[in-house]
Amino acid sequence: IFMVLSLLSIVYGALRCNILAIKIKYDDYDVNVKPAAYLCIFLWRSFEIATRVIVLVLFSSVLQIWILPVVLVNLFVFFFYPWILFCQSKSPFPENIEKALSRFGTTIALCLLTLLYAGINMFCWSAVQLNLNNPDLISKSQNWYRLTVYYMLRFVENALLLLMWYIYRTDTYLYVCAPLLVLQLLLGYCMAVFFMLVFYQFCHPCKKLFAYSVSEGLLSCCKFLCFFCKPSKSSKLADKADLKSPANTDEAWNSSKTTDSQNGNPHQSVSSNA
Repeated sequence: IFMVLSLLSIVYGALRCNILAIKIKYDDYDVNVKPAAYLCIFLWRSFEIATRVIVLVLFSSVLQIWILPVVLVNLFVFFFYPWILFCQSKSPFPENIEKALSRFGTTIALCLLTLLYAGINMFCWSAVQLNLNNPDLISKSQNWYRLTVYYMLRFVENALLLLMWYIYRTDTYLYVCAPLLVLQLLLGYCMAVFFMLVFYQFCHPCKKLFAYSVSEGLLSCCKFLCFFCKPSKSSKLADKADLKSPANTDEAWNSSKTTDSQNGNPHQSVSSNA
């Protein structure tokens, strides 16, 4: 009961953060969130957080020591990523966070904020993207590329952790259908991605302001993959040339023989005389 209540409270907090992030990004517009949007966000966050927590718990139950590197790598990547972008932009250090804070205090506050951001991204996609270059410390642009890379890498990571659990599982899971559980967790994460796509495609209150919709993005990705999968025209022409080359050589050889016979090739006459 406490686990279910904790999950519901976390999902509710993620839902409120999503709505707050939308209102912050589109502050100049009248944002009207419909009940269908609330339902999609709730299902999206429920599947995402629940499957992520279960995967980490299963992995840590069989490989207790190796869960520490997994957690530390996630924290370090998401902790240093905003600082790397900040250093690459060569922007001035943000000084207007709090007037009462010194430069050292501002640095500590930013580090704590980045640590919170990393902790959220370890379990789910953060609705508010941290941007140290912006005076508001929030990125107000929708970065589809970063969102796609995050969910692709997270799905691969979950699959690898489940594979390690499946290999090293103990007798504790003797009465558990391990392949079915792995399939359910992977499908659960896919359901989270599905409800996220449904939200951005149909239920987002400001979907008309997007430069590209989800369907257009998926269509462009499919065209991009098909472009690399199909063979190029030059290779097709080369294959056709290779297929036709034996026949062409035979025809050329026959034509050369007829030409020699018509011209009276001396080699042929000598061989015939012999």
